[in-house]
Amino acid sequence: METIKAIQELRKERKRKFDQSVDLIVNLKNFDVRREALNTFIFVPHKLEKKFAAFFAKRSKFVDTITQEDFVKYKDLKDFKKLAKKYDAFLAAAPMMGKVATKFGRVFGPMNKMPSPLAGIVPKEDDEVVEAMLEKMGKAIRVKNKEMSIKISVGKENMDDDRLVANVEAAIKEIEKKLPKGRDNVKDVLVKFTMTKPVVVVERK
Repeated sequence: METIKAIQELRKERKRKFDQSVDLIVNLKNFDVRREALNTFIFVPHKLEKKFAAFFAKRSKFVDTITQEDFVKYKDLKDFKKLAKKYDAFLAAAPMMGKVATKFGRVFGPMNKMPSPLAGIVPKEDDEVVEAMLEKMGKAIRVKNKEMSIKISVGKENMDDDRLVANVEAAIKEIEKKLPKGRDNVKDVLVKFTMTKPVVVVERK
């Protein structure tokens, strides 16, 4: 099914009381999960709604900031988990990464919330650099799989069809580039809203 038709099909479903995520499911084949599992980022053309925080030496006007002086607020496991769940992603100034890893790594690592060189670590706390990184992170999607399918969010249902279609199709292409055998590793691709059944977009024999 064409991506646009799949999105329109999903919009016919009963409207929910919240803005549903648009999720992409890429089912794999001829793929060794133990040796070839992905842990990377892809980038889509249109920004996703994300909430960011930053580990910086000083407060930033562009993003919620956690300075080293704030570290004392986080003592118990529940404090770390609450912080991790409050934000979709974190960025950090490069000079602070060692301290961030020591303090937050054991909780943030398994939750895939640690700032990354691909999308999250800034060389200096310069306004232009921070703004550019936030723009980049808004279009970044983490791709990590431990099974024979990849599940990611590519937008929200309040985005218009053209933007959703562009994000879905870009995500499929980007994932195929990351796979060892490209398109030959893809069994099928489905798209769904949070509360709907999935609709097949791509099917390969």
